[in-house]
Amino acid sequence: MSQIDDLPPLRDVIETHGLRAKKSLGQNFLLDLNLTARIARVGGSLTGAQVLEVGPGPGGLTRGLLAEGAAKVLAIEKDARCLPALAEIAAAYPGQLTVMNADALTVDTGAHLAAPWRVVANLPYNVGTELLVRWLTPASWPPPWESLTLMFQKEVAERITAAPGSKAYGRLAVLAQWRCDTRIALTLPPEAFSPPPKVHSAVVHLTALPAPRFDAEADVLERVVAKGFNQRRKMLRAALKGVVPDLEDRLLSAGIAPTERAEQVSLEQWCALARAVAS
Repeated sequence: MSQIDDLPPLRDVIETHGLRAKKSLGQNFLLDLNLTARIARVGGSLTGAQVLEVGPGPGGLTRGLLAEGAAKVLAIEKDARCLPALAEIAAAYPGQLTVMNADALTVDTGAHLAAPWRVVANLPYNVGTELLVRWLTPASWPPPWESLTLMFQKEVAERITAAPGSKAYGRLAVLAQWRCDTRIALTLPPEAFSPPPKVHSAVVHLTALPAPRFDAEADVLERVVAKGFNQRRKMLRAALKGVVPDLEDRLLSAGIAPTERAEQVSLEQWCALARAVAS
């Protein structure tokens, strides 16, 4: 394997610092530096970019981001064991890497990066979906980030990019596709990681749209979609019971048959229903 910088191979870094991945932190380390550089390039050139990385671990993706020209990387790592390895990367890229030993759910990214920034991360499995939903539901739109390049379990990636009528289609697909262009950029086998997970992984790329695809109040849309998919096997007239007194009339006004199920409703129809409920 060729190197992307003059730092030691990742296997040596992991051995030197005793970085056995912790299941409790959802850790699976990427070892192939050529692969991490490829992931860094998914969203286009990083020259001059400001980047947020969550869960860098021993720094494989961090090195990919810096080698690809990122002007500044903010790496948030909860596991203090990884800090010495990340400090070695910071020394090799003076002034370009800031490492925070913190929980990403508690960090105000805007205090450390200039908008618009990008998010590129091999997200810890146990907080990945929650972080994604937070990034998709800021107080105002467009958000301070311009794109998200995120590693998930393949099943989660398919839920983000799913089309109506498919089993994977649900709340994540609606929230993501309402405000973003989404695509699966590449799929990775378990053996790309240490330790190998039991499932394949995939990198999803989301690009923020200037405005949502269809008009809707965000809080109403989120509430209606969550309730609808919470009982996805039921017809909507039952799954959404109690949302508004004249529910069936609102469904019909949005072009949705009350007998439809949540997975059959398009993004445009969900937005129309949110408008009908809000009115």
